Amino acid sequence: MQRWPHIVLSAVFGSLAVTSAQAASDYPTQAIRVIVPFAPGGSTDIVARIVVQEMSKIIGKSMVIENKAGAGGAIGAADAARAKPDGYTLSIATVSTMAVNPACRPDDLTYDPIKDFAPVSNFVNTPNVVEVHPSFPASNFKEFVAELKKNPKEYSYASPGVCSIAHLMGEAFKQQLGVQVSHVPYKGAGPALTDVVGGQVKVMFDNLPSSMPNILSGKLKPIVLAWPERIKELPDLPTYAEVGHPDLNNGVFYGLLAPAGTPKDVIAKLNETATAALKAPNVVAALQKQGAIPDPGSPEHFAEEIKRQYDIAKEIVKKGNLQMKRN
Repeated sequence: MQRWPHIVLSAVFGSLAVTSAQAASDYPTQAIRVIVPFAPGGSTDIVARIVVQEMSKIIGKSMVIENKAGAGGAIGAADAARAKPDGYTLSIATVSTMAVNPACRPDDLTYDPIKDFAPVSNFVNTPNVVEVHPSFPASNFKEFVAELKKNPKEYSYASPGVCSIAHLMGEAFKQQLGVQVSHVPYKGAGPALTDVVGGQVKVMFDNLPSSMPNILSGKLKPIVLAWPERIKELPDLPTYAEVGHPDLNNGVFYGLLAPAGTPKDVIAKLNETATAALKAPNVVAALQKQGAIPDPGSPEHFAEEIKRQYDIAKEIVKKGNLQMKRN
């Protein structure tokens, strides 16, 4: 008689395991929500829409972008961390959400970048750029720095938000170059770009994809690129290393996350889909046009990159004693 409970429980749990495995193998059976933690029009949004549209075709179900901006990406990331781990709510990872935010506001962040997410795949790596309104009285890096030093209280720089990667870029730039330029945070790169193009703010630190159209059209003037080498789309634009500041020469990643606890079979299918999308010629061409370099890989590889960038951000914040409190 004592064996019956064991037999019954084994049957029940065995049934649940089969059901779970079956659900994973059938995935997806409905539309997938993809949270972009920044406003429309920024680099995160641009990259996500290019890749996710192709993934949707491959996986056979709609993948719907939902922009949830604010607090340097922390609001959208926190919402994604709390989502049900069933593969139907995903999010886009950035250096801002996974490294800079945790490094600069460890006490008030409501998610853990390492424990609360299951990395799926990196999408792309992109350069960062320093750019100015065409009216800014400088045409190169040397002139740019000289003008900031000459007029230490005259200029401000726009970023996608407090504790965004661009905010960290700006503060690191100020620290290393010894210049004074005020920070003006926005709720995403799109709104920030609007004001810089309009001349309300003269300087911007940004990821290249969101700024590329305005640079190519002459609405913004690029000053220096944070990337290992010059890019063919902007052959005359030097890198930080070329102007004598290799420590500032860091690009960023954009990738796909699921909530922690998402079934491994679901993660594997999403990774396979992302890899296929990032190898599609139309996707490669669209991303490269924005200055983004496709870089798919395993979930484990992406997890290592997230941790590496997190450690870098912590060191920069600590070394510079940066005060980047939430506004």
